[in-house]
Amino acid sequence: MIEEHDEQDTICDSVNSLIEGCKLPVKMPGTEDWPQAEIISIKDLRGLKCYYVHYVDFNKRLDEWVTEDCLDTRKVQYPNRDVTAPGTGAATPKKQTQSRPPSPIIINSEPVNGSAVLQAALQKKIASRKRKANFLENEDSQDAPLPPLLPGEARPRPTGSLVAHHHDDVVTRMKNVELIELGRHRIRPWYFSPYPQEMVNLPCIYICEFCLKYRKSRKCLERHLMKCNLRHPPGNEIYRKGSISFFEIDGRKNKSYAQNLCLLAKLFLDHKTLYYDTDPFLFYVMTEYDSRGFHIVGYFSKEKESTEDYNVACILTLPPYQRKGYGKLLIEFSYELSKFEGKSGSPEKPLSDLGLLSYRSYWAHTILDILLTVKPLVENEKPQITINEISELTSIKKEDVISTLQNLSLINYYKGQYIVTLNRETIEQHTIAMDKRQIKIDPKCLHWTPKDWSIRAKWNPGSDHVRLSNVQNCT
Repeated sequence: MIEEHDEQDTICDSVNSLIEGCKLPVKMPGTEDWPQAEIISIKDLRGLKCYYVHYVDFNKRLDEWVTEDCLDTRKVQYPNRDVTAPGTGAATPKKQTQSRPPSPIIINSEPVNGSAVLQAALQKKIASRKRKANFLENEDSQDAPLPPLLPGEARPRPTGSLVAHHHDDVVTRMKNVELIELGRHRIRPWYFSPYPQEMVNLPCIYICEFCLKYRKSRKCLERHLMKCNLRHPPGNEIYRKGSISFFEIDGRKNKSYAQNLCLLAKLFLDHKTLYYDTDPFLFYVMTEYDSRGFHIVGYFSKEKESTEDYNVACILTLPPYQRKGYGKLLIEFSYELSKFEGKSGSPEKPLSDLGLLSYRSYWAHTILDILLTVKPLVENEKPQITINEISELTSIKKEDVISTLQNLSLINYYKGQYIVTLNRETIEQHTIAMDKRQIKIDPKCLHWTPKDWSIRAKWNPGSDHVRLSNVQNCT
């Protein structure tokens, strides 16, 4: 049998002819798999040639440096179709393929008419039970690059926004920090973050877990800790139950902390865009308390004024605390704030892959809780509830309620009306998942009053000394 070769593939005589942008099979370390990968950068390290590769159709956090023995040069796709492959004389690919898949987005992310979505949902195939089971899986994890700097351009100040602005600049596509030490944890970063150049060249960046300032060595960090008076995030403690606390940090009043938080978060968030200013954002930092202080677990940021009713701009659970239920706790807390504000909210899109899993799971279980507890208005009749009522009870945006019901395949059309049908399997999966959740937000422990930022923005900035006298800092 004659094997057919793609016209885009070229047999490469030598690894020396490989250039940045080439695509070829690469052995993924620790596995026997050879997925397609794109060469992002090439460098010589002590006489050994190394290749920084991005595995196509895999998340960028798996990008890494590999040696030439991991490369399969029998099928190489060269980046520019007008240029022949170096040293081969063979034609290069006629078509360009996208180097990485688009970020996942939530169904119905644009504002839509509820009934129109329901109508569309009914025309689609009912999702399989396997999809439903995957959707209900208890995934607890949470996820953007800096615009490329031109020569002489000042480094932008980081902010709390989660907006997908992809820049395929080689620098921002490569992990630039080898290791960080944060408190008792040593963590290997997932993505690029614009720390100063003198820091990224070090084998490890040492970060104060209380003020988030970064230092070059452990000795420098120890000297800093002797002077650092913080044992919790700056700002107001607005929630405490057991060892879990939430602190509200104003990006204008605590600019240095907010910027350092964004730099830290960017190490683990691919789609976080760093802008110049943290002033328009509030940061809600979740901590775990012990005798040494309040240790950062994760955070989310939100705009003080959102025209789109976003209640989260960016959300992250730090890797050492993932898969422990903290991701859903952050999400639940963001919606609890929305309930206090009397609004429905939604996270900025697109979400990261891990963030999307957590949100979908949270939406599913929260909505199922409502559906299972709703009581009929008249005895011996089936209970009734509208999409708007679910949204009001949960503060989940109507579009997210609809997309969740659609993904769960709960919407049906019967005798001229839309009904939600719960089967035994869905209820059992929901019950098991809820039994696993050991920590939840207790609204009675939240001490917080929403602020009307539209009014505050009209105040004279010169009168800050008057307003600051009313601020109560947590001790």
